[in-house]
Amino acid sequence: MNIIKVTDYQEMSKTAAALVAEEMMNKKISVLGLATGGTPFGTYQQLIELVKAGEISFATTHTVNLDEYVGLANDHPDSYHQYMYENFFKHIDIPVEQTHLPNGDADNLQQECLRYESILEELGGVDLQLLGIGENGHIGFNEPGTSFDSKTHIVDLEDSTRKANARFFDKGEPVPAQAVTMGIQTIMNSKKIVLLASGIKKAEAIARLLQGEVSEACPATVLKRHPHLTLIADEAALSLAMAGKADKGNI
Repeated sequence: MNIIKVTDYQEMSKTAAALVAEEMMNKKISVLGLATGGTPFGTYQQLIELVKAGEISFATTHTVNLDEYVGLANDHPDSYHQYMYENFFKHIDIPVEQTHLPNGDADNLQQECLRYESILEELGGVDLQLLGIGENGHIGFNEPGTSFDSKTHIVDLEDSTRKANARFFDKGEPVPAQAVTMGIQTIMNSKKIVLLASGIKKAEAIARLLQGEVSEACPATVLKRHPHLTLIADEAALSLAMAGKADKGNI
């Protein structure tokens, strides 16, 4: 694991975008895995600026997203389809047919899971996957207890996850109880993974990742088995893992 310690959210975002851009310029990314929520937002803003500056192009890149809420149509304002379009896709030079997300409003959700896995296989897998980490250690929407052997599947969201995501919904609008998500095995099949973490709320999960045993009780701990994992985390997110360390460069 390569750990990059940064000062704050802004530096985390710039560092992550620079890493993605470097991989793209070296033609090591044709399939980029994406996440949603507050953590990657700044990274997307930085990548947009790099596209506008002519430093990188997404014209030949395919993107695949980790997940989508069950029951939200693609054009629903709180869907991850709309999150990605409004915050990233409409600002860059990527053809819409090269952007891929699960369909949470599919008539047959089990068939949708198989369809999404087949897309990933047809693309040859993910070259670099951006990940966030949940306060309970989830990756994608793979909640604690999810099998490490899981592929794209339907998951029941924990109350803590729904509460954490409620800020992205209009006041009073319920957060869906289920989601379609890439499974842990699917995520681990990515050639490279970049995990982003910012803020004190992520400190416990990061401490469990760095110091705990690999266990399905904390899905993120499986990432320690990945041969090409980079963690970019700020001081607050690393605070518990670094507590009591005389040499804070040695986590």
